[in-house]
Amino acid sequence: MNKIIVIGGGASGLVAAINAKNDNNEVIILEKNSVCGKKILVTGAGKCNYFNEDLSTKYYSGLDITNLDKIINKNNKKLVLDFFDSLGIIPRIKNGYYYPYSNQAVSIQNALILEAKAKGVKLIHDVIVKDVKYTDKFTILTNNGNYESDILVLATGSRAFNDNEENDIGYKILRKFNHNIVKTLPGLVQLKGNETYFKEWSGIRTDAKLTLFIDGKKVDEETGELQLTNYGISGICVLGLSNLAVRALNNNKKVNITINFLDFLKINNKEDFINFLIERNNKINNRKIGELFDSLLNYKLTNLILKLSKINLNSKYEELNNNMINNLYNNMINFNIDITGYNGFKEAQISLGGLPLNEVNINTLESLKQHNLYICGELYDVNGKCGGYNLAFSWITGLIVGNYLGGLND
Repeated sequence: MNKIIVIGGGASGLVAAINAKNDNNEVIILEKNSVCGKKILVTGAGKCNYFNEDLSTKYYSGLDITNLDKIINKNNKKLVLDFFDSLGIIPRIKNGYYYPYSNQAVSIQNALILEAKAKGVKLIHDVIVKDVKYTDKFTILTNNGNYESDILVLATGSRAFNDNEENDIGYKILRKFNHNIVKTLPGLVQLKGNETYFKEWSGIRTDAKLTLFIDGKKVDEETGELQLTNYGISGICVLGLSNLAVRALNNNKKVNITINFLDFLKINNKEDFINFLIERNNKINNRKIGELFDSLLNYKLTNLILKLSKINLNSKYEELNNNMINNLYNNMINFNIDITGYNGFKEAQISLGGLPLNEVNINTLESLKQHNLYICGELYDVNGKCGGYNLAFSWITGLIVGNYLGGLND
């Protein structure tokens, strides 16, 4: 009887273990926390955005993802949806984002744990893996004694959310078996700058369009809620741009982001902006310039933009000269921030970098360096945008590993 040990009881580990279990093997999960699937609870602001209807390789990045279409494809999309249907999860789909109908992440966690137990998977909690050795079997050294297995599945996750040495164990094991690891960095993370005015806009939330430039070249853009902070910028649209920004900063490239605070009005050029101001001024006449933006922007943001544009708060539109109008246009439509840094792993939703896909058998996800070693989930150098893409990758890789191992006989 094959003995399979899965290190890590998160998203990919639970799925791999559930599908690996059959009548001819023993499957054990070693989990460092007191409960499996703990990280699932914080996804999607506690609602668990567990999948996305628009699943495509275009939403992923990595140093080398040429084989990613073997993982992210229509067939595997169906596998995931069928799997969750078999668990009794009914999706609530909003703009292509999948949530459990309960809107509670715990529904996903509970469904996976209950299925694992029903299948006969043994869950062992509070186990800190220290090292792994291999002779004719794998020996897993832990704070709770040693465990042996014929097959080892690494599903340890990354450093995201909880930056400590224990979260590096997956990478350490992979290096021990001669795998290369692309440098790990915080991903889906908030971005920093060095501007003194940040303290004045801290706490403001507003919808905007953000455009990312690397070395002066436009590379991506996102629209959504923007959170203005005392260190820079946050919000879903910022996280969506952060993976490219973080990598660029680590390659000593210049990174800046421009913000269009009036994108919801479809204002994208100076002519549109001036026409809007004239129409607005005529419609609600005898108003100060800042009052023209009442009900459109947070008043603190308006006042800051006027200050940076060198416009007196008591000015009327007719009193503005061309230079003032240019400044106001640039700060409303093309507000520029030089990005100089980013928050750390504790604030990051994912970890960039990891194991290259070309070091595993893409059909089974078995290591090409060590027989009977399988890898799934966040350990790979495959990084998705916000919107359920990273969980989708974890579910699919867990299913690939689990389905293959579940089809093996002694």
